[in-house]
Amino acid sequence: MLARPLPQPRPREPSQSPTPLSEGWPDGVARFVLASIGSTNAEGLRLAPTLSGPAWILTLDQTAGRGRRGRGWTMPAGNFAGTLVTRPKGGLAVAAQLSFVAALALYDALAQAAGPSVRLAIKWPNDVLLNGGKVAGILLESAGTASEQPAVAVGIGINLAAAPPPELVEPGAVLPVSVLGESGFAVPPEDFLDLLAPAFARWQHQLETFGFAPIRTAWLQRAARLGEVIIARTGGTETEGVFEGIDEAGALVLMTAEGRKVIPAADVYFQGAR
Repeated sequence: MLARPLPQPRPREPSQSPTPLSEGWPDGVARFVLASIGSTNAEGLRLAPTLSGPAWILTLDQTAGRGRRGRGWTMPAGNFAGTLVTRPKGGLAVAAQLSFVAALALYDALAQAAGPSVRLAIKWPNDVLLNGGKVAGILLESAGTASEQPAVAVGIGINLAAAPPPELVEPGAVLPVSVLGESGFAVPPEDFLDLLAPAFARWQHQLETFGFAPIRTAWLQRAARLGEVIIARTGGTETEGVFEGIDEAGALVLMTAEGRKVIPAADVYFQGAR
C-alpha cells in the first residue's frame, strides 16, 4: 500500500494506553498517519508550505530515519517515529528551544505510558532516558531564514516496543532500552501520540507565553547526571567537568579544571553509562 498523508486530521479511537488520557487532542493541530515513509522530518518540511497550522506526522514504518549529525536511526516494528511541523512565534531563536519543549513533553508522556515504576530523566541535548537507558531521541530541522517565521520539524523517535541492537550503538554512548522491555507495557504508536501531542502543546504554550525561563527550570528538575562529572565531545575535542546545568540559551554549562565552560553543541557521555 502506498503511503500518503490523509487529507484531514485522522479521527482518533479509544486509547489502549496503560493510563487514561488526561487531555484531548490540541485544537487546531492536524494529524496524519502514514503506512511507510523515508523520514517524517523530510515529509513534514515538504508538506509545511501547504499546512494552515501545526501538524503531527506519524509513520508506522520509517525507512530512512536519522539522528543528530546525520547518524542513522533504526526503527524496529512497533516503535514510534513522528514529527511535529510548527511555525513557532519568535523565529529561529525560539525554534531552537523546541528541543527542550519536546524533551519535557516526552518525559510527561512516557511517565503516563510506562507507569510509576520506571525512572525517567532528560539527557542534554536531545535524549530521554528510561531506567538509565536511552528510550527516545529528538531531531530539529528547519526550513526558512532568520527574517521569517520558519517551519520547524520536531522529529521524535521512541523505542516503544524494541530497542536497536547494542552493536549499532556508538562506543561509550548510553545503551538503548524500550518501554515494553522496561515497564512491561505495550503501547501502540498512535496511542502514544495521543499522550505526546497535548503534552507538547502545553509546554509550547509555556514557552511562547512566558519565555524560556520556566522551560529551563522544568528541564533542570528532570536532568540526568546534574552535579556529576560528564564528558562533552565536539569533533575531536573532549571536555570533562561537573554538569552545572544549562544557560539562558540552553547551552551546556560545565565546571572544568580550567574553570566554567559554556558549550553550545556537543555529544555528551556519562561515566559508567548503562
